Amino acid sequence: MKFETHMKKISVLFVCLGNICRSPAAEAIFIKLIERKGLTDSFIVDSAGTGSWHIGKKADSRMRIAAERRNINILSRARQINSKDFDEFNYILAMDDSNFRNIQDLKKSEASTDFASIKKIQDFRSVFNVKEVPDPYFGGDEGFDYVLDILEDSVNGFLESIA
Repeated sequence: MKFETHMKKISVLFVCLGNICRSPAAEAIFIKLIERKGLTDSFIVDSAGTGSWHIGKKADSRMRIAAERRNINILSRARQINSKDFDEFNYILAMDDSNFRNIQDLKKSEASTDFASIKKIQDFRSVFNVKEVPDPYFGGDEGFDYVLDILEDSVNGFLESIA
């Protein structure tokens, strides 16, 4: 679906495991990209996790600091994906294969519609030849920069594919 100005808002949900590293970074990168292109009013953007451990928490401080160095502001609070998301979002983008399967399983068991298009964010990569966005949570600080590099590439590719 290509973007047209007369259409209603396009809704995009980025999903990782805990919603404190990869998906909030992808959300913030996407917001920055659409702001730069003057498309903010055309989108609804959010992020969620398949797990519930971090509900209500800010993104990991290491990810927020790495993003701030790139003038990317991660403002979201962690939440868990739920069955309503399948009715409310045009696109649900998973950070890796495991979360992609978890999203598909949740959809099969709880969703009543095929409204949401569920995809892997790395399907939109152009520079980084990695099939999954690695989880930087248990690694060092450099892992957060690497994830931001990967996400800037694939999130931009996703936006280009729909706008």
